[in-house]
Amino acid sequence: MNSEDMTVELLNRALDQAETVLAHIQKDEEALPTPCREWDVRALLRHVAKTDLPNFMAGARGEGVQWGAQPEELGADWLRDFRDDAQELKRIWAAADLDQQVPSMGGTTAPLKSRADQQIAELAMHSWDLAKATGQTLELDPALAEHALAWSQGMLRPEFRGPDKAFGIEVPVPAEAPSYDRLAGWFGRDPGWTPGA
Repeated sequence: MNSEDMTVELLNRALDQAETVLAHIQKDEEALPTPCREWDVRALLRHVAKTDLPNFMAGARGEGVQWGAQPEELGADWLRDFRDDAQELKRIWAAADLDQQVPSMGGTTAPLKSRADQQIAELAMHSWDLAKATGQTLELDPALAEHALAWSQGMLRPEFRGPDKAFGIEVPVPAEAPSYDRLAGWFGRDPGWTPGA
């Protein structure tokens, strides 16, 4: 399997993992806090389903994305909506040319594949967030965390971290820690976070 096929396979696995986590969330858990400061479970669900997936689809087509746009509200059956959009995203990536050059940060261009890498990282991190927030004991796919960590360590620069920035300050985590603990620390989460902390 070449690296492009592996990237698409990992993205599909990241979508499937996110769907599994979402399927275990109960209605009465939507107000619980999450490791994402300022977001409860419902707000994070809205971010994943109504900000991430629409932008992921646009990104996979090589189009511009609107991260700052106001997302739609969650529908009554947000799990079905997520599943439908995830299937559409898989279809788009299956037909995509991952070598296509697309606009990137700083006015440069990069292969479309880099957008798939970003999507894997986002889905892996938020799957962990939601599983933690709702006390799930599912075994998350370590290959997704390792891929997300490897990609994001080359992309997440210091100027993106801090108060009022997209990412928190890195939380030091031992190199021998589990993959999702290392991913969480890299993205500014406390791997030992609990809802009551």
